[in-house]
Amino acid sequence: MLPFEEQVVADLVEDPNGGLVVLSSGLPLASIASALLVHLCYQSQGSGGGGGCFLILSAPDPVKAQIRRRLEGSGSSLQVHEVAPDLASQHRVALYASHGAVLFLSPRALVADLLTSRLLPSHVGALLLLSAHRSSDTSSDAFVARLLRQRHLLPVFAFSDRPHAMLSGFSKAERSMKSLYIRRLHLWPRFHLLAASDLERSPPEVIDVRVPMTPPMRGIQSAILHAMDACLKELRRSNKVDVEDLTVDKGLFKSFDEIVRRQLDPIWHTLGKKTKQLVADLRTLRKLLDYLLRYDAVTYLKYLDTLRVSEGVRSVWIFADSSHKIFDLSKRRVYQVVIADGTKVAAHKGTPTKKRKVARTTSRKGKETENEDSSDNKDNAETGVVVEEILEEAPKWKVLRELLQEIAEEQTKGDSENVMPVDEDRINESGIVLVACKDERSCLQLQECISKGSHQVMRVEWEKYLLGKAELHGLHRKNKKTSQQPKGFGVLDGEVPMRSGESAGPVSISRLETNALLAAASEISTVTKEANLNDDSNVSCRKRGLVKGKGKVKKTMAKREASNLIKRTTMEHTDLEVEGQSGKTDEQAEVNACMLSKKDDSASAPAIDKDANFLSAPGDPVDAKPLPLQFYALDSDQHVLDVWKPSVIIVYHPDITFVREIEVYKAENPSMKLKVYFLFYEDSAEVQKFESSIRRENEAFESLIRQKSLMMIPVDQNGRCIGPTTANEPEALLSQNSITRKAGGRKPPEKEMQVIVDMREFMSSLPNVLHQKGIRIIPVTLEVGDYVLSPLICVERKSIADLFQSFASGRLYNQIETMVRYYKIPVLLIEFSHDKSFSFQSASEIGDDVSPTNIISKLSLLVLHFPRLRIVWSRSLHATADIFLSLKTNQDEPDESRAMRVGVPSEDGVVENDVRAENYNTSAIEFLRRLPGVTDSNYRAIMEGCNNLAELALLPAERLSELMGTQKGARMLKEFLDAKCPTML
Repeated sequence: MLPFEEQVVADLVEDPNGGLVVLSSGLPLASIASALLVHLCYQSQGSGGGGGCFLILSAPDPVKAQIRRRLEGSGSSLQVHEVAPDLASQHRVALYASHGAVLFLSPRALVADLLTSRLLPSHVGALLLLSAHRSSDTSSDAFVARLLRQRHLLPVFAFSDRPHAMLSGFSKAERSMKSLYIRRLHLWPRFHLLAASDLERSPPEVIDVRVPMTPPMRGIQSAILHAMDACLKELRRSNKVDVEDLTVDKGLFKSFDEIVRRQLDPIWHTLGKKTKQLVADLRTLRKLLDYLLRYDAVTYLKYLDTLRVSEGVRSVWIFADSSHKIFDLSKRRVYQVVIADGTKVAAHKGTPTKKRKVARTTSRKGKETENEDSSDNKDNAETGVVVEEILEEAPKWKVLRELLQEIAEEQTKGDSENVMPVDEDRINESGIVLVACKDERSCLQLQECISKGSHQVMRVEWEKYLLGKAELHGLHRKNKKTSQQPKGFGVLDGEVPMRSGESAGPVSISRLETNALLAAASEISTVTKEANLNDDSNVSCRKRGLVKGKGKVKKTMAKREASNLIKRTTMEHTDLEVEGQSGKTDEQAEVNACMLSKKDDSASAPAIDKDANFLSAPGDPVDAKPLPLQFYALDSDQHVLDVWKPSVIIVYHPDITFVREIEVYKAENPSMKLKVYFLFYEDSAEVQKFESSIRRENEAFESLIRQKSLMMIPVDQNGRCIGPTTANEPEALLSQNSITRKAGGRKPPEKEMQVIVDMREFMSSLPNVLHQKGIRIIPVTLEVGDYVLSPLICVERKSIADLFQSFASGRLYNQIETMVRYYKIPVLLIEFSHDKSFSFQSASEIGDDVSPTNIISKLSLLVLHFPRLRIVWSRSLHATADIFLSLKTNQDEPDESRAMRVGVPSEDGVVENDVRAENYNTSAIEFLRRLPGVTDSNYRAIMEGCNNLAELALLPAERLSELMGTQKGARMLKEFLDAKCPTML
């Protein structure tokens, strides 16, 4: 552990009630949490009490693996267990009873166990929350803290490594501390004196490499930023959003969407379609800017084509002037279509291009080569189309190959100079080169670029793009009912500029471009099929034993080209030869070695080190030492530095969290030599985003420091005055001392209100709010309804999203039908979110006529079908709790055992509380619904047409078909009723 980590633990254990720690992103949260657990374990053992179990909530999977690995290596007696939500209750009770156990569990199962007294608060040593930025007064974490603190004052330790999230809303940090009953706030930014001194004592060697972007990339970036600025200006005109937050600098982060939606959600139903679309367009433009610097040119063009199809006329930015530049430059990075009159077309300067000349008629024979075909078509295709395959390579690819070659040369030179025995510091250096990318796709693509070459990788993506275009065009032609002009895949939707001497008839460039792309795709698929046929013929010839002198199959140029295409388009286990290296390596082994699986933990660490991806740099001699290379996806959130222990790190996609992890890794290994390369696109949004993330984090900590200096902590925030009867305590004291003349005694004590809650409802925050109101919560598994308020009232709760889904699936109808059947007052609760608009839809979306797809029409039909149904509209969770209190007025308390038996048939087939049993024979109805041919849509008509089952058995087939509405169902039912029953006699 570093000294500042020990200081964090020392500050936390000073207060017996715990505290909230806010760290900079990337600082070792798992290390601090594990050290705190070890300290608490030794402290409980030293006191002689034996301690209890330690509960950890809201821990991500990578953090769980880190804590487990560090606790196993600490030598303490702590045993780590992960309690799954579906684990049997008796097993959970056994784990709770074990002393010194560290339990990872979900808040939902823990709340149920605390309410049912399966877990006593006195058996808990401490509570750790590792995502404190998500805590609020209605969260499950706060519910757990309240249930534990109301009977036992155990320490609560909360951690967060997202300081900017602690500023969302009004006094987020203070409200989180209040909900968790914490009185002390500990702030540890990167610029803290102790943290900075520890991390800067032995810094790594950092090399900043600025890669210039190509002119098309600069043009696309400028156009995207211009489009974002235009969208922000339009959004400012709406006068609905705070202007200070609407900047392009803040628009580069995902949190910008949360800032805008948090301001617009309460008035979302009053906004026009244009304003709503602007919010979605800003999110799309941010993705376009991110993908421009992350993905290759072909993949980026494919994503743009998808946007044109998916967004269509709804989008605002796609019709701006800058969008034409985005689509045009993206297409020019991949290919270019030129109209030729039979002469040779010049290629772009400085960029290797390949021309495909496509005639109006593209008939080919199997054994003709591409050059022969183009020369034949040259005579009869004076107005053909030339497709120039530009396939622009990402500038970082070339720089990465040069860096790997430089690193390999340095390692070879260092090994040749170090003839003397190495010291202990050199033994710990693995020599592994780690390349950190944003996602797994980038890792796989970079690995292929190094092993196969960048041009071949671009060729594979280009061929996939063409084949995808051909497949999409085939689907359009199959589904097309009327003949239309084919839509172009690019942005050239005008007419061909006419040259001197050409005919005046205009030709659509989109049609020519489509024909060129489809012809290129047809050529690729044709050559691939020919290669497959030739391979099959060779295999069959070898099987027949044709191995005589003239048994060799003649290989043509088409055969060789087809085999190259197959190698490029298929991912097989082939031996790939690296430039300048005679050795061969298996591609699948490289893929498996370069990616870190999510299931990797400390047990797989030795295997990872041994199975490193060994590659040689281009130009090295044959006997050169191979370069161990590993790829790491930043999105996986796996902490691999302690596992692989690299000597060189290449940060391909800079990320502030990973930079802090590198600093901590070097500080923990001061004797190890570490070199770090940062690859930035010069004057790009990548640099701006990285610098803005550092500046935004510093500003967040400065704001938290000011809030801490002005924060007013209540005296009772440690949880000593909480409990379900807190709000009624003054009234209870007055009632005990009141002696009236009328009765001559005191009032009888009021009974504690209780609500029976379904176990599945603990995923919502309503049980937490009901507990805050002083209502006793009884968690059980209910077959009917979600909340039972009294023996007569049953409530089915629906959020807005769940209401739409339930109507679409028909689940709501069945739920209301069962409630009407078993309870006299069925209630449908429609609950809105407090931070969103209190409306289903805007006023402009409400039509004049009844529509079967409209939510209001569906609700109207539901009420007409079930007249006893009551609908309750709630503005928020707290409003729902107040409504429940008013509904329980003058009502008896519900019985837990009876509520659990409702809807569950007994051994005799009798269902309790069946309201329909007063007027209907429910057993006969259930028997009728299970007969063949009887469905939910026709069993009521059968009940009206006959009085009992005996009369049903005597009805003719014609009468049954009239009642059931189908002859097939009537025939099935009649055959079943008339079937002979075999006997044993």
